[in-house]
Amino acid sequence: MAGETRGPVPTPHAGQPELKRAIGPTLLWFFVIGDILGTGIYALTGVVAGKIGGALWLPFLLAFVVAFLTAFSYLELVGKYPKAAGAALYTNRAFHIHILTFMVAFAVMSSGLTSASSAARAFSGTYLQQFVTIPAWVVAVAFVVLLALINFRGVAESVKTNVVLTCVELAGLLVVVGIGVWAVTQGRGEPGRLLEFNTADQSVLIAITSATSLAFFAMVGFEDSVNMAEETRNPSRIFPRSMLLGMASAGLIYLLVAVTSSLLVPVEELSAAGGGALLRVVQVGAEHFPLQLFAFIGLFAVSNSALINMLMASRLVYGMANERIIPGVFGLVHPLRRTPWVAILFTTAIAVLLVTNVDLALLGGTTSLLLLAVFTIVNVAVLVLRREPVKHKHFRAPTAVPVLGALTCAYLASPLSGRPPREYVIAGILLLVGLVLWGINRLFVGKVDFNASKLEK
Repeated sequence: MAGETRGPVPTPHAGQPELKRAIGPTLLWFFVIGDILGTGIYALTGVVAGKIGGALWLPFLLAFVVAFLTAFSYLELVGKYPKAAGAALYTNRAFHIHILTFMVAFAVMSSGLTSASSAARAFSGTYLQQFVTIPAWVVAVAFVVLLALINFRGVAESVKTNVVLTCVELAGLLVVVGIGVWAVTQGRGEPGRLLEFNTADQSVLIAITSATSLAFFAMVGFEDSVNMAEETRNPSRIFPRSMLLGMASAGLIYLLVAVTSSLLVPVEELSAAGGGALLRVVQVGAEHFPLQLFAFIGLFAVSNSALINMLMASRLVYGMANERIIPGVFGLVHPLRRTPWVAILFTTAIAVLLVTNVDLALLGGTTSLLLLAVFTIVNVAVLVLRREPVKHKHFRAPTAVPVLGALTCAYLASPLSGRPPREYVIAGILLLVGLVLWGINRLFVGKVDFNASKLEK
C-alpha cells in the first residue's frame, strides 16, 4: 500500500518533524543507478585500458563483484538501522571508538573531494576542450569555484530531479553501446583485443588488480543511497531489490561500454586519449555522429557528479562541526543564504589544491582507496553487529559475503594490488588534515563529544 511503513520508524529530534517518506522502489532504483553513473566511466576508461590492455572489461567486472559483496553488508545494516548516517553510524555502533568513527566520516568526506576534483579535471581537460581551448587548470579552478557559488546559494535537489539527470547520463553511455553494436554488425572491431593483457612491465595479476582498484571508482556511489533510508517507504523491504538491481544495471552498462571501447579502438589510442577515451570511441565507431553532442552529455555527467560530491563533502564538515568533533567555526551558517559557508570555503580550498596539483588518474585512484578502506570497516562492522539483534525483520547477508567483501576491499586498498604510492600520500595528507582539526578541537574545546546517542537513535 502506498505510504505504508513497516519496521522501526526513527524518532525525530524534539520539535522536528519526521522526514517525508516519498521514495518507492522505482525512484530508489533511479537514485542508485544515477549515483553510480558519472565521472568514473566517462573519465577513466582510457586510464584503466592503459593499465590492463585490451581486456578492459575484466577490471570493471571485478570491481562490480567487489562492490556487490559490500552492498550486501550495507543492505543488512540499513535494514537494521534505517538512519541517514551511513558508514559513520555503523562504525560507531560496532566499535564505539570515537576517533575511528571520525576518521571514517572524514575519509568519506575526503573521497567526495577527490571525486569532485577528478570530475573537474575531466570537465576542463577533456569535454570542454571540444568547444573552447583554455588552459585546463584555469577551467578546473573556475569550475570548482562555480560549484562553490552554487553550493553557497543553496541547491534544492529532489530524487525526482535525479531521474532526469540519470536519463541524460545514461543516454551518453547507451550512445557508446549503440555505436559499438552498429560497428560490429558492419564487420568492424577486433575481438582478439578482448583477451589481451598489458604485461610489458608487470605480471598479469598486478595488471588486473591495479586496473580493478582504479575501475572501482566507477562503481562507487551505491553506498550513498543508505542516506535516503529515512525518506524511503518500508526501507527494510525496498532497499535490497532496488539497490542490487540498480548496481546490476550500472555494472551491465559499464561492461558493454568497456567491451565496445576495446573492440573499436586499439589500447594505445584509448590510453593516449586518457579522459577522452569515450570521445575517441564515438569518433572511430560513428565518424558522422556529432562529437560535440557527446561532449555536451559528458560535461553534464561530470558536472552533476562534481556538484553532488561537493554538496556531500561540505555538509559532512558542517555536521561534524555541529557534533563538536571539529572546531565549531566550520558549522557557521550564512544568515541570508542559510548554507554552511565556512564548510563550503574549506572544502572548496582543498578541491582547488587537488585539481591544480594532482592528475586525473591519481584523483580517481585516491577516491577508490579511501572508500575501499571505509568498505573494509563496514564489512567487518556487519559481522560485529550480529551480536546486537533487533526486533524487526530485516535483510541478512550470508556470513561468507561480508567476509569476502572485507578481504577483497582490504586487498584492493593495499599496496599488494599495485597501487601507486602517491595515492597513499594524497589520502594520508587529507586524513592528516582531519586529525589536525580533531586535535585542535580537543586542545581548545576540550574532550571531543561525538554525540553517539544522536547517531544511534
